[in-house]
Amino acid sequence: MTKIQNRIKRHRRIRAKIKGTAERPRLSVFKSNYHLYAQIINDDEGKTLVAASGKEIKLKNQTKKTLAYEVGKLIAKKAVEKSIINVVFDRSGYKFHGIILELTRGAKEGGLKF
Repeated sequence: MTKIQNRIKRHRRIRAKIKGTAERPRLSVFKSNYHLYAQIINDDEGKTLVAASGKEIKLKNQTKKTLAYEVGKLIAKKAVEKSIINVVFDRSGYKFHGIILELTRGAKEGGLKF
């Protein structure tokens, strides 16, 4: 199996256990080769409440980890403005280190609780 197929299998296992509600929506992460995306989703209604991506952030000398940290802070800021504090984290099958870890650090420092 390829890396992508393994990630998709992990993602399906995770999504079978995680569900976002109105009281505690789901923070979902997706990373492409160049960008990082984060969304806060209410699965009961099937609506995205807040979204942020690395495209919105302009930093000089940015690394992927610093960009992920800033995306985490940005999504937390947007969520707190909409009075969303408690979320369920959905790592989308990615391993919890590196960029995903930095995104969660930024989100926690921004005020989100997992």
